[in-house]
Amino acid sequence: MTAPSADTALAEPVVPVRRSWMTWLFLANLGLWLGIYAPIQVLLPQQAADLGPGAKEAVFGLVTGVGAIVALVANPLIGLSSDRTTSRFGRRHPWTLLGALLGASGLVVLSIAPSVPVMTLGWCLVQAGLNGMLASLTSAVPDRVPVRQRAQVGGLVGVSQMLGTVLGAVLVTVVVSGLVAGYLACAVVVVAGALLFVLVTPDARLPPAHRPAFRAADLWVSPRRHPDFAWAWATHFAINLGNAFGTLYLLYFLADEVHHPSPEDGLLVLMLLYGVALAGGAFVVGPWSDRIGRRKPFVLAASGVMGFAALLLVVWPTWPAALVAAPLLGVGFGGYWAVALALLTQVLPAASDRAKDLGVVNIANSLPQVVAPLLTTFVLAGLGGYRGLFAVSAAATLLAAVLVTRVRSVA
Repeated sequence: MTAPSADTALAEPVVPVRRSWMTWLFLANLGLWLGIYAPIQVLLPQQAADLGPGAKEAVFGLVTGVGAIVALVANPLIGLSSDRTTSRFGRRHPWTLLGALLGASGLVVLSIAPSVPVMTLGWCLVQAGLNGMLASLTSAVPDRVPVRQRAQVGGLVGVSQMLGTVLGAVLVTVVVSGLVAGYLACAVVVVAGALLFVLVTPDARLPPAHRPAFRAADLWVSPRRHPDFAWAWATHFAINLGNAFGTLYLLYFLADEVHHPSPEDGLLVLMLLYGVALAGGAFVVGPWSDRIGRRKPFVLAASGVMGFAALLLVVWPTWPAALVAAPLLGVGFGGYWAVALALLTQVLPAASDRAKDLGVVNIANSLPQVVAPLLTTFVLAGLGGYRGLFAVSAAATLLAAVLVTRVRSVA
């Protein structure tokens, strides 16, 4: 396929992308999120229980927390590198493939980890690689997709994230069994998705004359100079923090609070309900938002639905309530993701730093994975157990509705 002209690397896209391009982006993101969420939801908790009997929550929190710190650094740093790459293969594709290979190597390390330190190392490699891949894939949206089409594409990206969660759970509980097979299967899917996207889609080359200087200070985005970017980032962080509080410990919630006879099977059921509802919300809201040219009303509605789902488990922390809350959370998060990427790309400070700035945005995905595990132990001990945890989830989610109203440049 012929690559776009170098002149298009920094231009605002105006030509709508084709469905085939959306499909390849979707599959690459699907592989990425499966590589992250299958371990988080199933494999890492099981491995934490094996390697840290009697302290599974602490081991899980340590591993995911340290990995998330790595993600905080890797995402904007690799995004900054991507923005300044003048390779003849393009700015983004080399980092997409390198990130996938590094992430896959981390999954291989996890598959043979004999101890908590090696487990932590493996997860750090996964987070570094896949967050680099995330930075490059996310920047493809403002690089290639016109504003009037971004909610539709953003919806697909959101569906890929949640479908990765569902299919990841299916892959490592139904298709294959055991930690080794689960991690290796995830590695294969990650690399396959990246290869397909890199080989069949174009990537504009940045002319060396247009390459900005590489300065560490450029990783900072001033909230004073770019307030809409700051408020949109805070909104994204609050939504993802609420989601992290509500989902990271679902397996333990089903085992320890609900006393489900098979927590892994119960988690799979909830993820299936969640994924189907999320896809429905994204496919409805994305085109609707693009058609009317508005983003914030949908964020407000999504925040309300997600907050209600969490509050339902505060009032009624049972298996029947979880069966109702899961699709509510899914449709809300799907609706949010359909407009989130569109809103966030509309407040980016500069075309020359798209990947870096979206790397900063992606910190709002990773930082909750640090904050939530650190705080969950205290929440469970001091705020009434899982009722308190879901109450905090609802509060964080509803806070996003307040924050998004401060964004002025996007309707």
